[in-house]
Amino acid sequence: MSTIRFLTPQVLSAALLVALAAPAWAQSHNHGEAASQDSQEPVDHSKMDHAAMDHSTMDHSKMDHAAMGHAVAPSTPREPIPAVTDADRAAAFPPIDHGAMEHAPEIHSLLLVNRLEHWDGQHGSGQAWEASGWVGGNINRLWLRSEGERSGGRTESSDLEVLYGRSVSPWWDVLVGVKQDLRPAESRTWAALGIQGLAPYKFETSATAYAGDGGQLAATLEVEYELLLTNRLILQPLVEATLAAKDEPEHGMGSGLNKVEGGLRLRYEFSRRFAPYIGITHERLFGETADYHQAAGEHIRDTRWVAGVRLWF
Repeated sequence: MSTIRFLTPQVLSAALLVALAAPAWAQSHNHGEAASQDSQEPVDHSKMDHAAMDHSTMDHSKMDHAAMGHAVAPSTPREPIPAVTDADRAAAFPPIDHGAMEHAPEIHSLLLVNRLEHWDGQHGSGQAWEASGWVGGNINRLWLRSEGERSGGRTESSDLEVLYGRSVSPWWDVLVGVKQDLRPAESRTWAALGIQGLAPYKFETSATAYAGDGGQLAATLEVEYELLLTNRLILQPLVEATLAAKDEPEHGMGSGLNKVEGGLRLRYEFSRRFAPYIGITHERLFGETADYHQAAGEHIRDTRWVAGVRLWF
């Protein structure tokens, strides 16, 4: 009591102010330490909503992006890129020795025996063939084509064509040359002009016009298609028609449409070079050609079963 009696009012007021300010100061100091400790922990930016932040009020120049895990692109390369020298170009593009390179041959060749078959029809049996081959480059080629038929041990018809072919597009060749009929006692030479290739939808097409002795004009049109039932089993329909401009009774040939032949062959390719097949064909004569053959005691229509092999050399 004696001590309090000597305290002045000024001292008591100062002590009261210190007592009131102490809790607030302690609380502020604790929050400062907690914030300092929290700032030392790594910040998980993947959980932050950057869209809600006001980036315009942030001073990014004072932030340590390396500490945040952000990649910082250097303003200048650590080492300057050297200029390309002639030695660098020579190392990147060495001289090529064309003499040491093996080039593909400029001359190619192919022989395709499309049909080599035995047939058995309503009016007999026999053999038939159709083959074509060429030798040359990608643009200019020499073509050979032949087809024929035997029946009763003798050759009923056969021919050989020698043609120059030139590619006029990736799919078509123009052909010009000669055709020689080799039938017994009916040998005849024709001038030939035609076109062959792959029509839209992969129809293999061949059309050839012929000019023979005596002003006779004839034409042959053949279309075939390959339907892949499997990679090796292939169905091949075929249609062939022949026409003539003049009547020639001595050759058994009338004007207009002479003959139409349709066939359907199913082959199995053991390889691209060897494929046996079976099938059926139907042949019919028309117009005056049919009349000439009927007068000679021959049939104007025939259905045949065929079996043969397709070869590629």
